[in-house]
Amino acid sequence: MTIVFDPRQLAHVPARELHNGDWTAYNESPARAEAIRAALGPAVAAADFGMAPLQRVHDAEYLAFLQVAHRDWVAAARSGDAIGYTWPVVRRRALDLTRIDARLGRYSYDAATPIAAGTWEGAYWSAQTALTALDQVATGVTRRAFALCRPPGHHAGRDYLGGYCYLNNAAIVAAEARQRGLGPVAILDVDYHHGNGTQDIFYDDAEMLFVSIHADPATDYPFFWGHADEKGVGAGLGTTLNLPLPRGTGWDAYAPVLDEALKAITDYGTRLLVLSFGADIYAGDPISHFTFAREDIADLGKRIAATGLPIVTIMEGGYATDELGYNVKVITDALLNEDSPTTVRHS
Repeated sequence: MTIVFDPRQLAHVPARELHNGDWTAYNESPARAEAIRAALGPAVAAADFGMAPLQRVHDAEYLAFLQVAHRDWVAAARSGDAIGYTWPVVRRRALDLTRIDARLGRYSYDAATPIAAGTWEGAYWSAQTALTALDQVATGVTRRAFALCRPPGHHAGRDYLGGYCYLNNAAIVAAEARQRGLGPVAILDVDYHHGNGTQDIFYDDAEMLFVSIHADPATDYPFFWGHADEKGVGAGLGTTLNLPLPRGTGWDAYAPVLDEALKAITDYGTRLLVLSFGADIYAGDPISHFTFAREDIADLGKRIAATGLPIVTIMEGGYATDELGYNVKVITDALLNEDSPTTVRHS
């Protein structure tokens, strides 16, 4: 198992977010990554694979916006972090928008995901961390790699940010893996919250399987996506599988649903698995409501490892910071199963 981390991800330090109608300290802090890094030990530094893999997934104008948003916010004589407050919920269309307030609304969907001075640097190196983990697997250094990414990515869509996410690391890795001829590629998202951005990016894609086990969006963020009847559209119909579960779900109820997800992945003929892992399934997470003990997280990892697939694991959520490193270490230890240097065969 290769662990990949880049300290430049720590440059992303928003001060606060709007949560449940009030300002609160930003949950997705650098302390999360530092806790995980301390628990996991030595890590490989991220290589720079440039913008091309990002452009394969994200809209060019959106990428340009992320790079200048905070600068333009400051230029407009604003203080603090850039954050949207007006969103085009109907007749969303391409417009020549110059005011930073308008562009923030155009390229975001919530008020919990500010853009700070170091956000682009952090997000860029988060994506490069994920790509480096893929490269370790693709070149045969290891069959299982863990990308310690922050900010996370699975809520970010092709041209929007939200849910603490700016660049969709899992989607970037999946698209790059396919570009390298490593498919069929499947994405399994086991974060507490639905990976709406990942789903959206591949929703009409016949050649990318997205499977998500998450809290029922009828009660939990992101509310509008992740319902069981969302199965893809057009050529992609049938390549999205959502398995929402009620608050209070523990391992006993979760395990058979995981088996259903893994069966779909093996039936698809998957040759490389991208795992979006969120430690917010843990019972002590402050913003989530599953009831996993640490040993349950280990069992989750063992079940996934038993597929025998090469796996690139991408860190997503998890906000019980004092416990976070331990909770991540148990799944990386579980995924060590069958870890031997083998080159992934190209199709």
